[in-house]
Amino acid sequence: MNKKKTILSSAIVLYFIIGLEILIMISPFAGFFYSVFNPFLLEIAKYPATRWLSAFFLPHMVVPPDAFLKFVRVMGSALFVGGMALFFICASQIYLNKFLKRGAVIGGIYSFIRHPQYLNLAIAGTGLSILWPRFLVVVLWLAMVLIYYFLSRDEERRMLRSHADDYRLYMERTGMFLPKPVETVIMPQGAGGRTALFVLLSIFAPGSAFFLRSYTISHLPIWSDNNVVAMSILDDDKFKMEHRMPDILRMDEIRTRLNDNDKYLVYFLPPHYIMQGLIADTGGDWKLYKQHHTISMITDWIFHPFSHLSEAHQGMHTVMQHEAHSVNGGMTRRLIFLKIGNAESAALSDMFSINAGRIPQFMIDIDIHDLRLFDLKELPDETGWGTVPTPVF
Repeated sequence: MNKKKTILSSAIVLYFIIGLEILIMISPFAGFFYSVFNPFLLEIAKYPATRWLSAFFLPHMVVPPDAFLKFVRVMGSALFVGGMALFFICASQIYLNKFLKRGAVIGGIYSFIRHPQYLNLAIAGTGLSILWPRFLVVVLWLAMVLIYYFLSRDEERRMLRSHADDYRLYMERTGMFLPKPVETVIMPQGAGGRTALFVLLSIFAPGSAFFLRSYTISHLPIWSDNNVVAMSILDDDKFKMEHRMPDILRMDEIRTRLNDNDKYLVYFLPPHYIMQGLIADTGGDWKLYKQHHTISMITDWIFHPFSHLSEAHQGMHTVMQHEAHSVNGGMTRRLIFLKIGNAESAALSDMFSINAGRIPQFMIDIDIHDLRLFDLKELPDETGWGTVPTPVF
């Protein structure tokens, strides 16, 4: 029994390791992590039936373009931080009682719910699925919830063996994961009912993720024309992008690099945009795992979910070569051109399809006020993280 519990607990730890991929990928340990994890991501990305697992369903690089998506992102931080905080409070109650030899914990939150620590880990996991929105994390969250249920049942069987009468009375007045009056209404009794509930949850969670992905794509700040779709990282840049993209595409340096038969996605962003390495390998400054500010970047990611996207990280001391070009009210923008494979048309449903491939082509730094081209750089096929599947928006 202890071996089984260890295996189940290890599966939960594995979930959080994979869910916290975003924290690892900006740390110096990224290379070690991806040497193990990336082959798995690449393997599931090979097949249409599993490719969706490595895809993302919420904005991660783009500032959320409307109030609803911003609310979802803020809730991700709130659920993750709140869930983890309450989990540690519950855990401290358990270990304090063990240390003081007071017996089973039945006070505080435990006077209403028998397993608040598992509930709070599930809440934190929900937040984590929003913070790092791979479909894979959602699927693993479902597995984690199922594991929590079996662990809870195992703990209750052991408590009934050692404290039969007292624990049975405790079970009668408390709910397993929710207060008794609530749980009685929404949680069916019996193995069949709870199996049906988990099946519904297994449909609802990925279904909600697919809905959020579709909603995100339909609300992105987009400009399109013929075979080119441009997307601004900052919603405030959408007007500038719409106004200047036709002129930029007519420039000889750009026009000669685009093939009329290919489809292109262009990222329109500030030169100092912190996460551009996820789009393409634009230089060492933007391979964040090479920086030495992991803790402060993690703090920004959780507590400043929008400002950290639009500003160079405050802990990065690299002197940006483009500061001298940021004239005319900061009109310098970096445009990163990617060729999109497996896209039948330039429609958003094709350009942002899960099955669409993205191959970096080149980038330019340009003053969009007077169309002065400061820099043009050919890009390697990989991103700043090599072949790791990264967000598209």
